[in-house]
Amino acid sequence: MTNDNSANNPVPNFYRASAADFKKIPGSPIAYWISENIRKIFVTSSKLSQISKLNKGLSTGQNDNFLRIWHEVCFHKIGFGYADREQAKQSNKKWFPCNKGGECRKWYGNQEYIIDWENDGKSLFDLRPKSVIRSPKQYFKSNLAWSKVSSGTFSLRYFPNGFIPSDAASCIYLNQVKAESRILSLLNTKVTRSIVGDLSATLNYEIGHIDRTPVVEILSPLVDMNAQSALSISKSDWDSYETSWDFTSLPLLQPEYSQPALRETYTKFRTHWREITLEMQRLEEENNHIFIEAYGMQDELTPDVPLSEITLTCNPHYRYKGNKSEKELEALLLTDTIKEFISYAVGCMFGRYSLDKPGLILANQGETIDDYLQQVPEPSFMPDDDNIIPILEDEYFTDDIVGRFKEFLKATFGAESLAENLEFIAWALLKSKNGSASPEKVIRDYFLKSFFKDHAKMYKKRPIYWLFTSGKGRGFNALVYMHRYNRETLAKMRTDYLLELEAKLDARIGMLGDTSAAEKARLGKQVKELEKYDEVLHNKSLEYIDIDLDDGVKVNYAKFEGLVGKI
Repeated sequence: MTNDNSANNPVPNFYRASAADFKKIPGSPIAYWISENIRKIFVTSSKLSQISKLNKGLSTGQNDNFLRIWHEVCFHKIGFGYADREQAKQSNKKWFPCNKGGECRKWYGNQEYIIDWENDGKSLFDLRPKSVIRSPKQYFKSNLAWSKVSSGTFSLRYFPNGFIPSDAASCIYLNQVKAESRILSLLNTKVTRSIVGDLSATLNYEIGHIDRTPVVEILSPLVDMNAQSALSISKSDWDSYETSWDFTSLPLLQPEYSQPALRETYTKFRTHWREITLEMQRLEEENNHIFIEAYGMQDELTPDVPLSEITLTCNPHYRYKGNKSEKELEALLLTDTIKEFISYAVGCMFGRYSLDKPGLILANQGETIDDYLQQVPEPSFMPDDDNIIPILEDEYFTDDIVGRFKEFLKATFGAESLAENLEFIAWALLKSKNGSASPEKVIRDYFLKSFFKDHAKMYKKRPIYWLFTSGKGRGFNALVYMHRYNRETLAKMRTDYLLELEAKLDARIGMLGDTSAAEKARLGKQVKELEKYDEVLHNKSLEYIDIDLDDGVKVNYAKFEGLVGKI
């Protein structure tokens, strides 16, 4: 390849390359800018396709019927970790992990979906040709995978035994499992990103692009060591959030970060997040350095990795896109961490989690407090007994959500720091906003106006805590955990909460004097809203509605239209 930009050449930046040079690159792409060194590597090195099988996943033809996000169904119906189809079939499980691609994330993660593969996928096989089942012999085997379409850079993730890939994901099944770490390292480097960019002109990373990647043999043991370290950090980060099925407890509450109050605990925990983000950056830069040297690309690439490309959820530079200052990033991270703390508290209120035992506690349809007490005989924080937690503008009931949240704070940080913790939480929720509202008022307003919206966003519009609400006036609101719902729930909600609230509001109106005309009118409007809501709730309660978690949130939530908040 020569640049004929000279005094004798009237065309500036004119390049001339031999057609034979293009043929050295598999697929012969017109990539005249590729260096002579890389051309030689394409000729002398093995291709990824020579040491592995690359496959695209299946197409169900009916995703609404066959795919769920894992938290929608009964946890005991999900089969994890099976090594092959026969093991999965013998398990008699209905749902199995499904790799459905996802956002740009390196090393580990994007493990959220499950697929109905009951009886070795009989329903999907019966649906052919509408369903397309590709390479089923590879299902459940460990692999490395990437998302076919990504708005970010090319990123590879490790998937252990137990997954079925969808058509949104492409998988690499290596001939030797022990090579997984090295290929994972290679494909997460700048070297691969540069080569794949030369082979693909779009953001679609097709198998035909990736399988041509040249694989240079590297003897340095650092490659495997760094890959395992990066994988461990990424997995720990993924599992630190309750949207992971391997989530056990809130990391913020782990003993190693414990301080007398929440503010100091967060400060210590935030330091840990910075350390692991910088450690991941170091590992990736060292990894880049090794492969840049091995591929002779020192004149083309530097090993530097910006913080925005360290794909850890705890890293605000990656988590929050856009050009934001450090102060803005820290404010966003603090607010979201406090919201995650509140979400975990609500999970403990419903018995999904426990402060006394790691992992999921109540996560199967129709489970009760008795089931909880069998697993946690002496809880330090007792879940709600009737699975109905009111969210109202005042503490009208003993299980009022703000009252329960205060009890949770006492259980986790002690009664002596309650006021300080409430103030810190309110400050984190308000961020830079100014206001004279008390901390309790700020927290109550968050539960009333924003909690369900944030919950639905966290759970990708498939919420597990359902908001029953009387309407825009928010006269009556209550959360119900769908896994504990039963056909008597609506009747209990009506008799024990809605009708009682109506009576309390009527009594409050009667106690107001003539000088409180505006308050009387406001409360009177709320009572009318409750009366109208009562008609719908009463009729629905007489239907004794059943739900089936296998149907998913969309189908089940629609059964309560007119009673629940919009997602």
